[in-house]
Amino acid sequence: MPRTAYVNGRYVAHADAYVHIEDRGYQFADGVYEVCEVARGFIVDMKRHLDRLDRSLSELRIDWPVNRRVLELIMREVIRRNRVHNGMVYLQVTRGVAPRDHFFPAASTRPALVVTAKRTDPVAAAKKAAAGLKVITVPENRWERVDIKSVGLLPNVLARQQAREAGAQEAWFVDVDGTVKEGAATNAWIVTRDGNLVTRPADHGILRGVTRTTLFEVAEKLGLKIEERGFSVDEAKAAREAFITAATTVVMPIVAIDGQPVANGHPGSVALTLREAFFDIAEKIQA
Repeated sequence: MPRTAYVNGRYVAHADAYVHIEDRGYQFADGVYEVCEVARGFIVDMKRHLDRLDRSLSELRIDWPVNRRVLELIMREVIRRNRVHNGMVYLQVTRGVAPRDHFFPAASTRPALVVTAKRTDPVAAAKKAAAGLKVITVPENRWERVDIKSVGLLPNVLARQQAREAGAQEAWFVDVDGTVKEGAATNAWIVTRDGNLVTRPADHGILRGVTRTTLFEVAEKLGLKIEERGFSVDEAKAAREAFITAATTVVMPIVAIDGQPVANGHPGSVALTLREAFFDIAEKIQA
């Protein structure tokens, strides 16, 4: 079935969806984005995603392109037109179209909005979780404001490609002191020998992942303790379990770090239990 996208006020065929060559997202990465999971006909954690969008826009001093309620309706319509029952909806806001200049454009410049949606296969995702993923570690080389969900993702792209070439699926950025920050597109977690979950505090050093935030509620429901602190690569390699979280992966077990197996080299029971419980506990809005 042909896909449909929303581009600046119009629903158009995905193949015919274009933005202007002087869109500041294209020329300066001057924009932000969000990705929401669509599961079983529901948009998962939409409120938290739009709250984070609001924060990102505010930090970059970009206005909302449309009213928040209107954006929710657009998201639902894009999902409906693409018949997405399981998948994701992507939205991107840039500062708009203006003659190329590093200064902000005139106040009358309207922010640009693109919304797309696509289907994913939950069976394939479950198979990935059952097998687990591998990660590599790479030195942190990004700008300091990774708490803003900017479209400027070149270091993340290069890290992911390095992971693929190493036979892995994700890369973890690591500080000079050996402390894990986060993945190229995910938040990083470990499970201690005592069964506690550990993840780095969501300060300016990492993105405050929406799935990460919801997982605090999931863990509480399951009676699991979370420690918000840094952990080293060595601690992760010696952990009982490791896993990543994101809207595109939910909870995904990690079975190897830099080629070294985590525990027995198989997905851990804690990560799989969190993954199984996530949908029932997360906020859900009918798509």
